[in-house]
Amino acid sequence: MILLGACAGWSLITAAVHDGRPEGVLLAVLAVTAGHAAGRVSGALLPVAAPGAGAAAGLALAMALPALSAGPRYVAPLGHAGGTAALLTLATGAACCAAWATSVPELRLALRALATGIVLTGAVLGSVAGCVASAAVLLWSLAMGWVSRRGGCLLGLAGAAALVAGTAWALAGDVLPDGLARVLEGRLTAPRVALWQDALHLAGRNPGLGVGPGRFGEPGGPAPQTLSTLPADGKPHSAVLQLAAEQGLVGVSLCVAAFCWVLYALWRSPRSTPVALTAGAALTALAALATVSNALSFTTVTVGAGLLAGWATARPWARDCVEART
Repeated sequence: MILLGACAGWSLITAAVHDGRPEGVLLAVLAVTAGHAAGRVSGALLPVAAPGAGAAAGLALAMALPALSAGPRYVAPLGHAGGTAALLTLATGAACCAAWATSVPELRLALRALATGIVLTGAVLGSVAGCVASAAVLLWSLAMGWVSRRGGCLLGLAGAAALVAGTAWALAGDVLPDGLARVLEGRLTAPRVALWQDALHLAGRNPGLGVGPGRFGEPGGPAPQTLSTLPADGKPHSAVLQLAAEQGLVGVSLCVAAFCWVLYALWRSPRSTPVALTAGAALTALAALATVSNALSFTTVTVGAGLLAGWATARPWARDCVEART
């Protein structure tokens, strides 16, 4: 709560200095907080049913996502594609967590079938990123049944998220080898890389406070617009680089600290190791998607992330009651 409060407070400070618009950041913080609180409560009361229902709801929302937002619809890999991939990934993680939480073999099989269906839905919807990320979460979850210690796996997840963020930052800074840079730019598209370069340029000019929340895509604002690369939503389509440009290095540090705290909470979670590591994999995949898209711009995604973290760190009351009786 202290970290989330610091994220909200810093956005207000940078907005006051540069006449920015912190509403988007405040809404995201509120969504994560509300989702986490609801996840902790529902996960304690219904450790299997709550994430199972959440997985089904996430799948439905992913299929209906373009109709849920007033923003413009972009073709992949920009726009709604990032939100769809993120919801599919979180839904897969929730289904796998519910499967590990139940002791009924038939129900566990049904929940894993739901997770498999979510992966296939990503392919049907044309969300390559969502299909790949969901499949990775499902396979990771299946492999976690043989893991007894979670610390090393969580460190590996943190390293994977850092690798993705560092690669995006290096690509924007044009410090990668030419061959690798061309391959990545071909996959990520040149307009998106140009947006990242604009964001990194702004971060270099304003490393402390940034240019203010919401000012990256402001008409006549500080972001270069000579190349006409700004999308209609005015975002650089990278959470890390957007924070660096709009809130400086302090904003990036607070976001990284919040992610690390979630992994620490999963390490200390009273839930079983497969549940904690499955949630960690899904949230790490979300972090990777947010690094290369605008996935966190959707309130449904931020609420879903908070819910999954809450479900994976809740202490089921039923187990406490059994322990008290014994």
